[in-house]
Amino acid sequence: MRPGAAAGARAGAVALAAGEVVAALVPGAPSLVGSVGQEVIDRVPPAVEDAAISLFGTNDKLALVVGIVAVSLIIAAALGVAARRRFGVAVLGFVAFGAVGLAAAAGRPLGEPVPSLLVAGAGVAAGLATLRRLTPEAGAGARAATSGDSATSGDPAGQAAPTDPPTGGRRRFLHLTAVAAGAAVAAGAAGGALARWVGRGTGPEEVSLAPAARPLPPAAPGASLEVDGLSPLFTPNRDFYRIDTALAAPRVDLETWRLRVTGMVDQPLELSFDDLSDMRQVEADITLSCVSNEVGGDLVDNARWRGVPLAELLERAGVRPGADQVVGRSVDGWTGGFPTAAALDGRDALVAVGMNGEPLPVVHGFPARLVVPGLYGYVSATKWLSEIELTTLEAFDGYWVPRGWSKLAPVKTQSRIDVPPAGARLAPGRHAVAGVAWAPIRGVAKVEVSVDGGDWTEAVLSEPLDDASWRQWRWAWDAGPGRHRLQVRATDGDGEVQTERRAPPRPDGATGHHTIDVVVADRA
Repeated sequence: MRPGAAAGARAGAVALAAGEVVAALVPGAPSLVGSVGQEVIDRVPPAVEDAAISLFGTNDKLALVVGIVAVSLIIAAALGVAARRRFGVAVLGFVAFGAVGLAAAAGRPLGEPVPSLLVAGAGVAAGLATLRRLTPEAGAGARAATSGDSATSGDPAGQAAPTDPPTGGRRRFLHLTAVAAGAAVAAGAAGGALARWVGRGTGPEEVSLAPAARPLPPAAPGASLEVDGLSPLFTPNRDFYRIDTALAAPRVDLETWRLRVTGMVDQPLELSFDDLSDMRQVEADITLSCVSNEVGGDLVDNARWRGVPLAELLERAGVRPGADQVVGRSVDGWTGGFPTAAALDGRDALVAVGMNGEPLPVVHGFPARLVVPGLYGYVSATKWLSEIELTTLEAFDGYWVPRGWSKLAPVKTQSRIDVPPAGARLAPGRHAVAGVAWAPIRGVAKVEVSVDGGDWTEAVLSEPLDDASWRQWRWAWDAGPGRHRLQVRATDGDGEVQTERRAPPRPDGATGHHTIDVVVADRA
């Protein structure tokens, strides 16, 4: 291990940790790691993005943070090596690294220059102070060289530059670096917890939902089928899938938060949370799905949403002729756009403030988000909503469109087998095959199952909640011994049968029949 490397890695960890703590304590101060991560997310090529999602799934953001921390510590280790001879090199290196984080933070929509500078300055100062403490002999070799001492001068005391105490070599360095990386990541998590503890922003626990003017009755008993392992009719908030570009969910201050309606409207609006709560609230059962969901994937869930009808908000603002696109803007700068017709054609498009009877959780868009049934979330489901702009389809592309995804994003008819799980070993006899199917806003009219490529057999459907919601299904299978392949397909309310053609998610959603293999044997 090069002398000074472990000291540099430790100093890097201290720098990252100090920055996260200051970010938690100073109002308006960003996480530099998070800011750099957001820049990476915004600039990464589509092929790299697809590879990361394929490799890490919904843990891709965690993997990115760990990667940023690891690269930071490797650079810090190199600076620690340089510091033993020229401490000024380490100073320049730490300052340059802080400047990268500062530039990333100040350039974000929520970035403020002075708080960002405080975070960067604290990190750089703490890192350099730690490095100086861990390498008190820094620069000694350089001073010796300028005074004429060298390993060949004949002076035994000058035959070698100072070296680190024995550390166990490369293995020891890797261990120390891993510990430092863990400490830095833990500091980031602690910083976020500290920010919540000191009251940064407003949480959903501090608000109450206004009653719905059109509350929905409880779901009928027949809307939910009793099968172990089957997805519940309503997905609990804690289990609802989360896909967005935010490394850390923004925490919004309701005292200053406003929702603006701008663009091609007769009367621009600016509404506080209280203003929104005073408008007519409705409830709607809506299934949301992510365009990146693979066939049979779990990036789809159902909830009972509460909020203001988007059509009524647009009516109040007055949509001008030619405004054929609604653009949602998030407080963190993310954008999504969809045809204005989807807000005005009678479907339950909402500015949602509630989810399953509770205020929106922070990770799902508190204080308000857009929910538009029948459209994939990447064009319609703007979280942490700050602005609704009326414009044209030609004038603006949402965040994901330039990154290779389709501009128009109707949800495709899909179905999934939840029970039995893929690869299950079953005993011979009768078994329930069950799952969910969705085709918002067309509704699901029929679900069929095929075994080993045989005829399609119709399954039993649960009673429908709404055409915008998924339906559960169940089919009784008399399973004989052997390896079997189960497939499912759905037919939507327009009579269109789910296609068997396999296609990947990019650019407008995956297609194909969900297929699983199971083994039926005397000993399950």
